[in-house]
Amino acid sequence: MIPQSFIQDLLTRVDIVDVVGRQVKLRKGGANWMGLCPFHGEKSPSFTVSPTKQFYHCFGCGVHGTAIDFLMSYSGYGFVDAVRELAQELGLSVPSEAGVRDPAAEASRARAPDLIETLQKAAKFYSARLRDAPQAITYLKNRGVSGATAARFRLGYAPGGWRALEGAFADYGDDSLVEGGLVIASDAPAEGQPARRYDRFRDRVMFPIRNPRGQVIGFGGRVVGQGEPKYLNSPETPLFSKGRSLYGLYEARDAIRQHNAVVVVEGYMDVVMLAQNGVENAVATLGTATTADHVRLLARLVDRITFSFDGDKAGRKAAWRALEASLPHATDTRRIDFLFLPPEHDPDSFVRAHGHEGWRAALAEATPLSEFVLRELSSRGDLQTSEGRAQLQSQAREVLMALPDAALRQQLLARIAALVGLDVDALRSFYGIGAATVSREPRVPRVVMARRPPTVRAAERAFALAARHPALVHELPVDPTRGAPVAELGVAWVPPGRLAQGDEMAVDELPREVLDWIERLRTLPAGASFASVQTLLAQDSAALAVLQADELKPWAGLTLEEARGEFHRALAEVVLARLQDELAQIAASDPTRSGALDRYQALQRRMLALKSAYGRVRR
Repeated sequence: MIPQSFIQDLLTRVDIVDVVGRQVKLRKGGANWMGLCPFHGEKSPSFTVSPTKQFYHCFGCGVHGTAIDFLMSYSGYGFVDAVRELAQELGLSVPSEAGVRDPAAEASRARAPDLIETLQKAAKFYSARLRDAPQAITYLKNRGVSGATAARFRLGYAPGGWRALEGAFADYGDDSLVEGGLVIASDAPAEGQPARRYDRFRDRVMFPIRNPRGQVIGFGGRVVGQGEPKYLNSPETPLFSKGRSLYGLYEARDAIRQHNAVVVVEGYMDVVMLAQNGVENAVATLGTATTADHVRLLARLVDRITFSFDGDKAGRKAAWRALEASLPHATDTRRIDFLFLPPEHDPDSFVRAHGHEGWRAALAEATPLSEFVLRELSSRGDLQTSEGRAQLQSQAREVLMALPDAALRQQLLARIAALVGLDVDALRSFYGIGAATVSREPRVPRVVMARRPPTVRAAERAFALAARHPALVHELPVDPTRGAPVAELGVAWVPPGRLAQGDEMAVDELPREVLDWIERLRTLPAGASFASVQTLLAQDSAALAVLQADELKPWAGLTLEEARGEFHRALAEVVLARLQDELAQIAASDPTRSGALDRYQALQRRMLALKSAYGRVRR
């Protein structure tokens, strides 16, 4: 089984707005995002996604869950496949289900909540210290940063002392300070002596780096006075990796979705000052070259990516590395551009000098990926000579082969053929490229499979609820001598042996496997604990697997009163699904046989009545 600690870590890292937004058009509505529910037809949006709670819910049909649930319900994944899909996007390896354990990885995942709390406390400490640091305030004012911008990005200051964080943490020796990258522990000076500890960040303006959920996962620090390095980042930690993280992504997420575009710059201050001047969809790499993981992350969010670099030799070198990382994602429907600023400017100074409109004008003149490829490769040799053209022809191969086999590759192939003086077929033969095929999105999961209705796992949902609240199965009229439950459920249940009428639900209509676990749970008293249920099911690995998979679902934490409506709603879904199957069987066989048409029409009437009752089940 996949460890629950890994699943929790996965859900902590993933951005549910991103996951859902790939399939549902969402718009901002207060703290949440809203759209038309993908699980039932509607004209007015009742489907909400909460980025803070990492949870979706439809007020129309009641479907709800986490990012894992969405992939399972919408795209048809099984639980393990959904976990693997999300893990792959985040660059994580799923622990083996075969029982092979990685104690170090499990310990790291278990520590993640503690590390997040530690980094959050450090961020508050640095933010508070900024008010008492005139030199840092002067630096930010000289850079043009307003108080509102500093607050939005939660800028702070790390005091110059060696152990300033002792003022924020009662136990400066806590391992989480080292593991989170806040404190450096040197080698022990002598046997039996404790290692010397000191703050990693000292006398620096601090830039908290946040994950898609807004949780602090690392820091960047800019030295205020003299000192090296000028910029210092957190080291690699269980929460933070420079090659997969982008500064400002959390702050820019709304603008990124609104514009369906993102600008990638190189510095923290570039992001901060662009945002202050109205360019709010910018993010920055963290002291490292643009990686394939960076581009893969952004390609899931937008259809236009613009890289902004200095126009000097170093800037063009950085731009080429970004281009190489972007090539597999340069599909026919995605635009990737490169904005080269004048040598005297970086994005920070340019937007301060020319403002928002000046930036927009420059952005409109950005160089498309194809043009950058041709200019850069052409500049490396003399195309008036056979040797220069051969060099271009050879170096272009790596670029072309990295592009998806689609229209853009064919267009670039034709341009290169013209430059080197060959016809397209000859060049295609040289590269070993066949005819163009339909554009594919490489490794960027935008899966749209047959939509799976939320009834598919309704029986398991009902089981998980009943396992946590055995009183629920005692309320069902399984015993013919007992009447219907007293609780106002919105759906009327009738006991075995009695024919359901109209919008009533009959226990006899539940599948045998559902009745089996109802009977098993009814052997426990109504007030039995969850531990008692687990003991009862100790030999049933399949049932325990269901409970484990549902442990992080929203209904796992419901009270009995809250769970009651959800439980009967889930059983109603099971009955509806079963009746729908019977309808399909009649339609697929001979509907003219004796009694078939009457049965078909009766089922349709019951379905209509039940759907009406289904909508009244208390949520």
